[in-house]
Amino acid sequence: MKLLLRWLLAACALLLVAYVYNGVQIRSFPSALIAAAVIGLFYLILRPVLILLTLPVTVVTFGLFLFVINALLFWAAASLLDGFHVRDFWAALLGSLIYSVIMIVVDSALRGLRLR
Repeated sequence: MKLLLRWLLAACALLLVAYVYNGVQIRSFPSALIAAAVIGLFYLILRPVLILLTLPVTVVTFGLFLFVINALLFWAAASLLDGFHVRDFWAALLGSLIYSVIMIVVDSALRGLRLR
């Protein structure tokens, strides 16, 4: 139940990012649901691999390269989907930062819930 609620809130977070920042565009709520699922899968599967492969660069930049990895995954998800569009890399960087901050708030709010 918590996973389903987190997915719905992640889609709402994407809609909020598109509302706040014009570099990210989402056509509809179903597009946001699909985009949230793809971004979640990318963060779950590809992000650890990319972090491991770019570990020397991440260490040299004191972890700031993780922002680049997040932006690239955000941009890659937008390039795969029809109803989700990100203007360029810098829009992906800012959009992924806003999305990450919103999702930190969502995760901390969900941590307090007692759902099964």
